Amino acid sequence: MSADFTSIQNFHERAVFEAVEARAKRFPQLATSELLADIACVALNRLPPRYIRHEVDFAFYLTDKERAANARMVADAVQFAFEFVQARKAMKARA
Repeated sequence: MSADFTSIQNFHERAVFEAVEARAKRFPQLATSELLADIACVALNRLPPRYIRHEVDFAFYLTDKERAANARMVADAVQFAFEFVQARKAMKARA
């Protein structure tokens, strides 16, 4: 018997991807596919992994307080990631 793991995902992925795309307008110098992917990775690495199979099931069990805390954590992680990648890009340009 073989298990199907394709439905497993990190709960924060979609929220981070959406936040990166939304915030990219404020950082036009970073709006390349490569840099935005780097930004998403930096942000996701700052968040605790929350693996789920069905997003709707997990979201159903969150309280409003937990939902707000998750949103804040994602926003903070994405902001940090943009600033981090921007600083690294600037340092690389000087070298």
